[in-house]
Amino acid sequence: MSLAAQLIDVPSESRHEKELADLVESALVTVPWLTVSRHGNTIVARTELGRAERVLIGGHLDTVPEHGNLPHRFADGALYGLGACDMKGGVAVSLSLAATVAEPTRDVTYVYYECEEIEAHLNGLKRLADEHPHLLEADLAILMEPSDAGVEAGCQGTLRVEVRAVGERAHSARSWMGVNAIHGAADILDRLRAYEPRHPVIDGLTYREGLNAVGIAGGVAGNVIPDSCTVTVNHRFAPDRTADQAIAHVREVFSGFEVTVVDVAPGALPGLDRAAAADFVAAVGVQPRPKFGWTDVARFTGLGIPALNFGPGDPALAHTRDEHVPVEQIELCERRLRRWLSS
Repeated sequence: MSLAAQLIDVPSESRHEKELADLVESALVTVPWLTVSRHGNTIVARTELGRAERVLIGGHLDTVPEHGNLPHRFADGALYGLGACDMKGGVAVSLSLAATVAEPTRDVTYVYYECEEIEAHLNGLKRLADEHPHLLEADLAILMEPSDAGVEAGCQGTLRVEVRAVGERAHSARSWMGVNAIHGAADILDRLRAYEPRHPVIDGLTYREGLNAVGIAGGVAGNVIPDSCTVTVNHRFAPDRTADQAIAHVREVFSGFEVTVVDVAPGALPGLDRAAAADFVAAVGVQPRPKFGWTDVARFTGLGIPALNFGPGDPALAHTRDEHVPVEQIELCERRLRRWLSS
């Protein structure tokens, strides 16, 4: 637990990970069975033992901004502090394994990357995928994202669009001369209320999709009939759909309206039918769950690599002032991973 506490006490807000990356690099370069490389503030450490399989264990070094939750503290069997569950508890597990498991039965690539919490184009894992994809090659990727020490397989995709109702501007005293776009947005909301999301089953896991309004904007002035109203809609889609398929589906739902895609990130298939993933699930002895949020496991699906989320901490506590991780979960994750890497 002292390692996780030490990591928390090294500030590493996004774009300011250098000090922590320096410490991680200095700790790993002395480990004789690891080959270490650095890419910005992203550190990659690999075993080269010629094993039949390779697993990648990854975690991000950055945190959201501090909120009165530094330095660390222990209370009621939990470690409190910025990044405790998201995800310095998981990074501590990975670092402990890297420094002590000299003869894993699978080759291991350990990745500690920068800028996960901010804009996607700055993400250190994305940078590796774009510039050094061979470093991410593996039969299975495990991200130490908080999952309450359980296995959350794959992840859903996310899509945000703006759906625009168009009217005709007029003076509100002569409203019959215009067309009220805000009134026209009622049809958009009606379609959302009537929408029945899919619950597809993939590798035995039931994913729950959603299509929801998350914002609405319209109006010109208190005496003007508005000619435009925009409803912002979020779509969470199961990983059996590509991003393009999800976009096409949303355009179909809102046929007749102007639809602008604002943001999209593909999901990740769980890949539980792949041998490496099945072996891991069996070894940790827990029933896998679907991941309803989005994580970087999606990057591995894009590379054809099955990926799982497995780390200590409740994801609902991430980014909160009282962020914490049960000490027991840190120990449990390390014990299960160590047993799997040695079996």
